[in-house]
Order: sequence, then C-alpha cells, then structure tokens
Amino acid sequence: MQIGRLVGKVAFISAAANGIGRETALAFAREGAEVLATDIDAGPLAALGRENRRISTQVLDVTEPNAVAEVVARRNFNVVFNCAGWVHHGTIEECSIDAWKRSFAINVDSMYYVCRAAIPRMRATGGGSIINMSSVASSVKGAPNRFAYGASKADVVGLTKAIAADYANHGIRCNAVCPGTVDTPSLKTRMASLGGSTDVIMKSFVDRQPLGRLGKPEEIAALLVYLASDESAFTTGSACIIDGGWAN
Repeated sequence: MQIGRLVGKVAFISAAANGIGRETALAFAREGAEVLATDIDAGPLAALGRENRRISTQVLDVTEPNAVAEVVARRNFNVVFNCAGWVHHGTIEECSIDAWKRSFAINVDSMYYVCRAAIPRMRATGGGSIINMSSVASSVKGAPNRFAYGASKADVVGLTKAIAADYANHGIRCNAVCPGTVDTPSLKTRMASLGGSTDVIMKSFVDRQPLGRLGKPEEIAALLVYLASDESAFTTGSACIIDGGWAN
C-alpha cells in the first residue's frame, strides 16, 4: 500500500468520532496528514485522538456558526471533509417542520458554515480540497421514506457544484461523496429505532445492493483519501457514487 499520499496536508473533519468520519480520520493520518477531528460525541472522539499522534480532537457542534468560525480560524486547512449528517425516516406527510429544519441544519447549513470559514484561508494559501458527504439518496436517486434526507443531500450536491465552479481558478476543488448503505454505528441505531426484527431490516438493506452486501466505512475512507490527495487534482464538481450498484 502506498503511504504518505497526504504528507504536508492539514485536514478538518466533522462527525469524526464514529463510522465513516472516524475511519477517514485514521486513513488521513496514516497517509501523513495532520488531522483535526471534531464531533459532538466527546467520549469516542477522545478515544480516536489516542489512536494516532497525527490526530488532534475538538468537541464541536457544526450547526453553531460562531463555534465553527472560531475553530476553523485556528489553522490553515487544505483538506476539509464535511461528514456530519442526520437521517430522518419518513415521507413528506411524516416529516414535521422541526424534522425538516433539523435535516437541513445538520446536513446542509453545517457545510455552509465550515466552507465559508475555510475557503478564504484556502484561497490565500494556494487552494485545497473540500469533500462533502452527500448520498445516493439525493439528486442521484429517490429512496422510499427518505424525503427530508434525500432533499437535503440533493442540496449538498448543488452546494458542492457551486463551490467547485466559483473557486476552481483559486486552486480549490470541491467534490461530493454519494455512498449507498454503509454498515456504521449510525445505521444500527436507526435500525433499532424502527422497531421489529433487526435481522429482517438488515436483510432489506442488503437485498437492494446488487453486490449483495453493505459498504464498509473503510471503503468510503479510501475514496476520501483519493479526493483529498493530489492524485485527484483534475477532479472537481463531481458527485462520486460509491454504492454497491444501488443507483444502477
């Protein structure tokens, strides 16, 4: 395995305490990046910080714009990974105004706050790579009972393409990652909240994947390493699908 693909880079990651964010923080650090891992979940975040000396941690609620601006202003980040997200289960009739607002506050507004804080310093220091977590359940594909989630993740694709268009001539690349269903602690929590047999629910997720299994967080992290590295220097404005064939 090639090592050192991110040497010299400083990365900001939100929602880094668990799942895809955690695996990405570890992958970035193994490739030589200095990583600031943030999350609202202080316990697992602190444990992550003890796993690799290149990872520092900061408890941060990325829905709070002033807190985001203060944290992002401390370093010159040339890689940003916006991973924070929330999944509402239900149709439009089952989506309350509060659930709608929360979906956009976590899934879209947080990315606006982080990108708006990071881009001026990126521009001043010669550019960088912004990676936003979207989903196949977005503008890519409609998914049953994912009304607010799909709408907000479609917004992420639009936000990503707009930033890519505006800042390409400043050396700033912006791409979105669109996973299918990934086996994470968040998924297991959502499955438990649905009630019924978790085996049946898990089978329903697996059955819709042409490859016959769920994605692994480390597989998504591998794509993120590529998008953070100079190997992807000609890639911007893309919605990169990694979904086991679900969108086909």
